Amino acid sequence: MDSVCKTDEKITALLSPLPTLQLQEYFNKLITSRRCNGIEVKLNETIGKGVYANSEFQEDELILKDQILVGIQHSSNKVDCLVCSFCFRFVGSIEKQIGRKLYFKNLGVSGCCDGDSSESEEDECVKYNGNEEQCGGSSSSHNTLPEGVVSSLMNGEMALPYTDMFPLPSPISCPGGCQEAFYCSESCAEADWESSHSLLCTGERSEAISREALGEFIKHANDTNDIFLLAAKAIAFTILRYRKLKAEHVDKKAKQSEPKQSLLLEAWKPVSIGYKRRWWDCIALPDDVDPSDEGAFRMQIKNLACTSLELLKTAIFDKECEALFSLEIYGNIIGMFELNNLDLVVASPVEDYFLYIDDLPDTEKEEAEEITRPFLDALGDEYSDCCQGTAFFPLQSCMNHSCCPNAKAFKREEDKDGQAVIIALRRISENEEVTISYIDEELPYKERQALLADYGFSCKCSKCLEDSSSV
Repeated sequence: MDSVCKTDEKITALLSPLPTLQLQEYFNKLITSRRCNGIEVKLNETIGKGVYANSEFQEDELILKDQILVGIQHSSNKVDCLVCSFCFRFVGSIEKQIGRKLYFKNLGVSGCCDGDSSESEEDECVKYNGNEEQCGGSSSSHNTLPEGVVSSLMNGEMALPYTDMFPLPSPISCPGGCQEAFYCSESCAEADWESSHSLLCTGERSEAISREALGEFIKHANDTNDIFLLAAKAIAFTILRYRKLKAEHVDKKAKQSEPKQSLLLEAWKPVSIGYKRRWWDCIALPDDVDPSDEGAFRMQIKNLACTSLELLKTAIFDKECEALFSLEIYGNIIGMFELNNLDLVVASPVEDYFLYIDDLPDTEKEEAEEITRPFLDALGDEYSDCCQGTAFFPLQSCMNHSCCPNAKAFKREEDKDGQAVIIALRRISENEEVTISYIDEELPYKERQALLADYGFSCKCSKCLEDSSSV
């Protein structure tokens, strides 16, 4: 009973808001580390956190580049795009990117989670994310390319014209040997391993207590909702951070340093800053669910989370971090992602490559297209698929909504990784709040308010106040 009470107390402590001074100090340090000198996070008892300009921004000026705390590439997108599992930059080569898309297309695989894919195709999809040795050179009968061409592209045996204008880093395999995660650099591989992947790797060097259970957890997430993978990353991140803080504390204690503080709370701090509600309470009711069935729907969502948590607990449970594996914490982590996530999007260099070919002078274009046109035709409309996922960004998550925002999330041509990029839509004055839109602000007033109700608030921006008076 005492153990249960202590766990309950820890859960309450984890979900309690940070003291204002601690929270302000955390954001000040974060802004300094991001070198975002033009903004500050202010805390307000009425509306909570907000991002404000402490210098003037002009239209189209960069306000913020925010690094990912935790993020994932959608499972179904891994077939289309080979990217770094930490920063989400495209890796390999233009040839490899094109070749693997055609390879999976020939198999009839359009994504790891495609419900129409056979089990063998799904297994093939999971196993082959970048290692050409695992890929055969077979082609299906509907492929118009000569036999062996696709494998030659992936294996680096064939070079397309002008791809040297679009160099990509070579993929580096996961240090744990899972053959599912690949990286653009040793530093990204090391950073991902130390932040979360060492616990979530299914390879031989994994630090999970059960790789079999971990595989079942991942399969369940891929079959249901990959937001569970994001939640697992947040928990693994906190556990590994706790272990590092504990090791540092033991070392300091041996040197008669400061008294021990709550290490789990300190490890949890980066996750604690996000606005939270339980997932089954805050998830929007789907259009195909009758309002009279809402209670049953929300219970179904809760049970889904419970099943996911039990699988994760079997895979990576840590007794010292037991509170993280409570359904209350798990539900709030997922709810935080539901309410604070920003789409993770990185443009494909394959699209840039074919556009480059199309813009060449006529003679050079004609020569190049004799080689590239068959590949473009074989790819079809899918040639420009970008990397897609979801991620939590600490500073971006502090930005409040407005239906007449002064900023937007927008990737520029030079932005090649998964960082959130916030650009000014118009001139922003010093001390003015920086706002973005959580929804399509062009929708009618009532539709906007209905969508924003899922976020737990009613918008009172100038546009809504004006629209409400005419309703």
